[in-house]
Amino acid sequence: MTEVLDKVTATPAALQLLAEIVADHGPVMFHQSGGCCDGSSPMCYPQGDFLLGDRDVKLGEIGGMPFYISGSQYEVWKHTDLIIDAIKGRGGMFSLDNGREQRFLTRSEICAI
Repeated sequence: MTEVLDKVTATPAALQLLAEIVADHGPVMFHQSGGCCDGSSPMCYPQGDFLLGDRDVKLGEIGGMPFYISGSQYEVWKHTDLIIDAIKGRGGMFSLDNGREQRFLTRSEICAI
């Protein structure tokens, strides 16, 4: 696994939603979905419940929780910083934000390498 720090940040709304989820479930981790089933949403899982691959990349942490992306998706998005936000709506069906009437959303901005 590769580690690239400071490629992901979170808005205050996302940090608030994350704090609620951690209060209910304990430590969590994020994996940026690649577009299957739940689109390209950041998925939130209890730590240890999602099997990371050897090529997954750790982009950093939000709210003290690790945030990963697949290696192939990182190659496409490596010139982008991710900003995790929370908006009204339903979360991904496998993500811990589901059922809270709020969901995590990935925003991005192009960055200089």
